[in-house]
Amino acid sequence: MGKWVTMKDVADLANVGTITVSRVLRTPEKVSEAKRQRVEKAIEELGYVPDNTAGALSSSKSRVFGAIVSTVNDSVFAQTLDGLSSTLRAAGYELLLTSTNYNPEVEEEALRALLARRPDGIVLTSTSHSIGVTKLLDAVSIPVVEVWQLPSEPLDIAVGFSNYQAGYDMARHLINSGCENIAFIGGGCARDVRGLRRREGYKDALKSAGLAPVMWPNEDQAALTGIELGAASFEKCLNVNPHVDAVMCVSDQVAVGVLCEASRRDVDVPNDMSVSGFGGFEVSAPSGFDLTTIAVPGYEIGVASARALLDPEAARAQKVIDVGYKLVERGTT
Repeated sequence: MGKWVTMKDVADLANVGTITVSRVLRTPEKVSEAKRQRVEKAIEELGYVPDNTAGALSSSKSRVFGAIVSTVNDSVFAQTLDGLSSTLRAAGYELLLTSTNYNPEVEEEALRALLARRPDGIVLTSTSHSIGVTKLLDAVSIPVVEVWQLPSEPLDIAVGFSNYQAGYDMARHLINSGCENIAFIGGGCARDVRGLRRREGYKDALKSAGLAPVMWPNEDQAALTGIELGAASFEKCLNVNPHVDAVMCVSDQVAVGVLCEASRRDVDVPNDMSVSGFGGFEVSAPSGFDLTTIAVPGYEIGVASARALLDPEAARAQKVIDVGYKLVERGTT
C-alpha cells in the first residue's frame, strides 16, 4: 500500500499544472484535447480519486471506514456488519456501506465513491477483484480487509474461514451418514467465489468416496438466488438423478427453498432425503427449520475485521485470520 495519490502527482506525470488537472475533473471542455488526454491517462495509470473532503477536515483522519458487500438482499452479512459497525463505533468511528450484487463493475464504482470520502480503511466481502479495483487500492495507504474467505494472496488482510474445507466437511458428513446420491444446489455463479469454493469441496469429497456429483445450476444458469433457487432447482436435481437421497445447499436460504418444495411434493425430510444448508442463520435454528448447517461466526468476523482496521500493523503480522466454522447437525439429516 502506498500513499494517497494527489492532484500534484497527476499533474507531474501529465506534465501540466494542478489547475489543469482540476479543470479536467470539473470543466473538461475548457482544456485542450491533448492536455485532457494526458491528464486522463495519468489519472488511470496512478489510480487517482479526487478528494471530496478537501478543505472540510482539520485532521488527516476521516474517522470513517467503508464497507462494500456483495449483497444486502438477505441476512448473509448482517451479523458481520453488526460486529463491524458496533466495534468501530465504540472506538469513535462510523461505517459507510454500499453493495455490488456480485457485480465487479459496480464494485469499482462503489470503491471510487468511498475513496472520494477518504476513509481510514475499507472492508470487502469479495475476494475476486477487477484490475481497476486492485489499482485503486494499490494507490492508497489505508488498510484493506477481505472477509468471509481466506484467499491465498489477500490484497492486505483477510478475515474468514475456508469455504472449500467447510463444503468438503459437510459432504463427508452426508456420506458418512449413508447418503450415496448427494446433489449440490448453488455455487453456479462465477462471481460468487465463496459458493464456488463450497461446491469444489463437495465435488472433491464425493470424488474421494467414488460417488458422482449432481449439481445445479450450471455456471451459465445462475440467475436465481436464495429460497427461489432452492425451490426451482429441487425438481431439476431429481430429473438429473431421481435417486437423490441428500441435497447439500450453498446457503441456509437455498436449503429453505428445498425444504418448502420437498414438503409440497410430500418428500419426507430426513427419512426420504437429507438436506443441509450453510451459514448457521436464524432460519436454521431448532425454532425455525431445524436445519443441519455450517455455522459461520459472522459477528466474530465483523469484530475481528474492525480490530484489523483499527490496528492494521498487528493484523498484517498475521495476514490471514482464520475464525473457523462449526458443522451443526439438526433434524434435516
